[in-house]
Amino acid sequence: MADNLSETLKKLKITTFDQTEDSLEGCLDCLLQALAQNNMETSEKIQGGGILQLFASLLIPQSTCTARVANVIAEVAKNEFMRTPCVDAGLISPLVHLLSSKDQEVLLQTGRALGNICYDSHSLQAQLINMGVIPTLVKLLGIHYQNTALTEMCLVAFGNLAELESSKEQFASTNIAEELVKLFKKQMEHDKREMIFEVLAPLAENDSIKLQLVEAGLVECLLEIVQQKMESEKEDDIAELKTASDLMVLLLLGDESMQKLFEGGKGNVFQRVLSWIPSNNQQLQLAGALAIANFARNDGNCIHMVDHGIVEKLMSLLDRHVEDGNVTVQHAALSALRNLAIPVVNKAKMLSAGVTGTVLKFLKSEMPPVQFKLLGTLRMLIDAQEAAQQLGQNVKLVERLVEWCDAKDHAGVMGESNRLLSALIRHSKSKDVIKTIVQSGGIKHLVTMATSEHVIMQNEALVALALITALELGTAEKDLESAKLVQILHRLLADERSAPEIKYNSMVLICAVMGSESLYKEIQDLAFIDVVSKLRSHENKSVAQQASLTEQRLTVES
Repeated sequence: MADNLSETLKKLKITTFDQTEDSLEGCLDCLLQALAQNNMETSEKIQGGGILQLFASLLIPQSTCTARVANVIAEVAKNEFMRTPCVDAGLISPLVHLLSSKDQEVLLQTGRALGNICYDSHSLQAQLINMGVIPTLVKLLGIHYQNTALTEMCLVAFGNLAELESSKEQFASTNIAEELVKLFKKQMEHDKREMIFEVLAPLAENDSIKLQLVEAGLVECLLEIVQQKMESEKEDDIAELKTASDLMVLLLLGDESMQKLFEGGKGNVFQRVLSWIPSNNQQLQLAGALAIANFARNDGNCIHMVDHGIVEKLMSLLDRHVEDGNVTVQHAALSALRNLAIPVVNKAKMLSAGVTGTVLKFLKSEMPPVQFKLLGTLRMLIDAQEAAQQLGQNVKLVERLVEWCDAKDHAGVMGESNRLLSALIRHSKSKDVIKTIVQSGGIKHLVTMATSEHVIMQNEALVALALITALELGTAEKDLESAKLVQILHRLLADERSAPEIKYNSMVLICAVMGSESLYKEIQDLAFIDVVSKLRSHENKSVAQQASLTEQRLTVES
């Protein structure tokens, strides 16, 4: 066999120059046979014999040997060590040109060769994108959709190229959505549909392509799959149901595609998705809740949904998942409720529906994603004074918030806990709420929050602390002292990077804490008057005015 191969390689060198096609075909057939028997060894000999460089000149549309040459390249490029030599031999450019061939066998082998050479190489795939292969392959799919092998070659190529962000714009400028949906409708076999799904998922991350897929009718196909598979217990059907419903949710992440499918809350898609929430299939419950969360991305949709009973459906779903529930369903349903609570007109309606009672059932959750959404939902709902008073006196809630304010491994949970603690004080303006928070050890967290890197959180903390000192200074005095509030306020005022509203609220707070003997002594020890007097010439008028007032207070008190 080794002797035959060496002979073939010698012959191939000679016949390449003579261009004797019959002889060339024979040599290529021998090579393919050798590759089928021992691909790695044959590939090494092809490389060692300098044959790869000859192939570039043989990749010409009019030759009868072209498909065989491309096939040999495809076979040798299955070996990782042969891919760089194929690139160095200048094979990519002639192969790309062959994609305009009308010969289906040439197209198939060329596609295989390019796919194998560029396999797992983002830089080579990016090179193919720059050479314009995407529009060419989309066109091929449209022309040769009845050729199974060619179709699969195109799908594999799309799946690889679609992983690159740079490909999305090119895909969006073709009719890929239309072609894939057309192909999808024809496929009945699970494996074939799976291949198309693998292309659709990365493509659907692009908003323009999302809209194109919706307009091409993909959603109707997905809903049909869900309908067919929802009762099945077969593994393949369960997997396909998940893929279809996940893709459906992904399409709703685009603003235009989401609004098109919402259709003022009267659309068929929206109604079908609603029917998933009360189902017994947890995958559909999850997809339904996520879809509602995505539909709830603008005020108009949120108001419509709350007026049409979505909140009650989500509460019922959550009630089914309180004890040992599905964490992803909990997270999705709470996300939907949080989004629905954003418009001001929805808050009172959701409170009277009993949303806080349902949400509080998940206080015992140890899952940070659930904790995060629970906190966000409550924070959105407590703009009303009555709700803030009620929740702010709920000792179990306040104690859990104080515990989560220390969740250093979960910045989101920690941030939301601090913000909710502050919001309970700011919206309730209640002495009882402040006492509950002081007794639960919450003061130190609000003082720490005043040093946050986020101005909005700093400000929320300072306003809450100002209310505490105005309403319950005696109760909070020791905690404010041990949390080093005065030193932190001095630092905020002295720091040139502090935002104007932070300086303003820090001075308001300084005036408020002067009513405490121990805190006032700290103010005197730190020579606040020097820092404050400099702020009288601040470019922000409110800051300058507050600096004058604060300086007067400090002078009078001293």
